[in-house]
Order: sequence, then structure tokens, then C-alpha cells
Amino acid sequence: MPFFSRREPEEEIPPEPQYEEPRKRGLLGSLRRDPSPTPTSSTQRTNSTRLTTSTYHSASPSRSSRGSGGGGLLHKFGGHSNEELDPSIVQARERVMGAESAEREADRALELARREVRDAREEVRRLELEAKEEARRAKIKQYHAKEVSKRGKALGRHDI
Repeated sequence: MPFFSRREPEEEIPPEPQYEEPRKRGLLGSLRRDPSPTPTSSTQRTNSTRLTTSTYHSASPSRSSRGSGGGGLLHKFGGHSNEELDPSIVQARERVMGAESAEREADRALELARREVRDAREEVRRLELEAKEEARRAKIKQYHAKEVSKRGKALGRHDI
């Protein structure tokens, strides 16, 4: 651990007590749950950021499916709800979704920056063309002024 780093201890969140129903075996056994889960949120402090996670717990007691065997077809092939997944998996999924969101925001910012650069370059080109045109007009004006000056030098024969 470096000498000058400051690390606050992470807050421990006590696990919620869960009631386990007796297992129901069969293909449709995993579908017999309360259809309206209620959201609960928790806040964890990690390094310098706060991470708020929302998990859904059903109002009625839910069964745990961590045992071996039974559970239905979807359970066997990864059809887990957020409630059944390991918290580290849920946290990793949320971090990935946050990273994807940050990438989309970065893409928008990059596109905006590219558009601003394009607009700035167009304005510089326009100013260069304008300056070139003004220089051309100034040369023409200088040429005409020289001609008028030559004609004006011829004046004064009468010593005025």
C-alpha cells in the first residue's frame, strides 16, 4: 500500500433475510412467482465514487435456486433474474452498462468536437479568402492611385 494514499473502508451492507419455500420441481415450477417485484435500492461507497444499485425483491417470499437439480428449463440455460444472480455479477453488469453509456456520451462529445473543428476551419478558410480578396482590391486601388498620382505630378506648370 502506498504511503500517501487514503482509502476509506467500504460500507458493509447486511444481507436481507430471505424466506425459502420448499422446492417445486418441473418445467413450470420456476414460473410460479409473484409477478410484481418491489424495487429496493442500496448505496455502496467504492474508492471515490458512489454506486447505487437497484435490485428487485418480490413482496411474497421467494425461493432460492442455488441447489443442484430441478428448477426448470430456463434455469438450466441461464434464465436467471437479477434476484438470483450473484451481487458481483449484478455490479459488473451495471458497471458495463455505465461504461457503455459513457462511451455513447463520449461519442456524442467527439462528434460535437469534430463539428466544432470543421466549423472553425471553414471560418478560417472564409477569412483567408476574404483577406485575399481585400488584398486584391487594395492592389487595384494602389495601381489606380499610382496612375492618378502620375497625372497629378504633371500639374503645376503654372507654379501654383
